[in-house]
Amino acid sequence: MSPPTGADTVIERAAELDGWMSDDQGHRLWAAAAACPTGGRIVEIGSFRGKSTVVLAAAAPAAVEVVAIDPHAGNDRGPQEIEGFADEAAADHEIFLANLRAFGVAERVRHVRAHSGSAHPEVRGPIDVLYVDGAHRYGPARADLRDWGARVADGGTLLVHDAFSSIGVTLAILREITFTGRFRYVGRTRSLLELRAEPGTPRRGHVVRVLLQLPWFARNVGLKVALTLGLGRLLGDRAPDWPY
Repeated sequence: MSPPTGADTVIERAAELDGWMSDDQGHRLWAAAAACPTGGRIVEIGSFRGKSTVVLAAAAPAAVEVVAIDPHAGNDRGPQEIEGFADEAAADHEIFLANLRAFGVAERVRHVRAHSGSAHPEVRGPIDVLYVDGAHRYGPARADLRDWGARVADGGTLLVHDAFSSIGVTLAILREITFTGRFRYVGRTRSLLELRAEPGTPRRGHVVRVLLQLPWFARNVGLKVALTLGLGRLLGDRAPDWPY
C-alpha cells in the first residue's frame, strides 16, 4: 500500500493508530509542522506508537529535521499508565517503527530512545517546532517546558498536549509559561495548546487568555474523577471518553 499524502488523508489514516490525538488536533500539528522553515528542526517529546509522529513527519518540508524522543520504557504510556508496563515497552517500540514505515516517513524521523531529560545532547541547535506530550506529572512536565522550551527559536512554535486537561501539565504551564518566559498564547484545540516564542511582547493579553482556560480545566478534572469512580454514565446515556 502506498503511503498516504495530504493532511486529510494522513490524519484520517492516523486515526486508526493507538494514541490520543483527535483529528482537529492533528490538523493543528500538521499546520505547525508544514510552516517549519527550510533547514529547521521539529522535536516531539513523547511519541508512544507514532500517531502524532507520522503527522508531523508527513507535514514537514523535505529539508526539515524531525526528531522523536521517547524511551519506550513502559512508563508514562497514557492515562493512568504511569509505571508498571515494562512488558508492553518492546511492543510499543516495534509498533512505533512499523507505523513510521507504513506511513512512508521512517527515513524522515530520527528516533532518540531516551527520557527527555537526558536527550538534550542528542539534539543540536535551536528548535523551530516543539511538541511536548511526555510525562504528565508536574515535575517532568515542568522540566520539559522549562528546559526544552528554552531551546525554541524566536518566532518558533511550542505545542503542549493535555494542557488544561492534566493537572500536572496545567500546573507546569502556570508555573513556566503563564506569568514568566517569552511565549504568547496562540490558540487551543481541545487540550492541544499552541504558543509562539515572541520575546518582549506585552504579557497582559497572554496571561488573560491562559487564565480563561481554567474553567475548561476544572470541567476536565471533574470528568476524570467521575470516570475514575465509574460514574461516567451519570453524565449521559453513553459514558464520555477520557478528555484529551
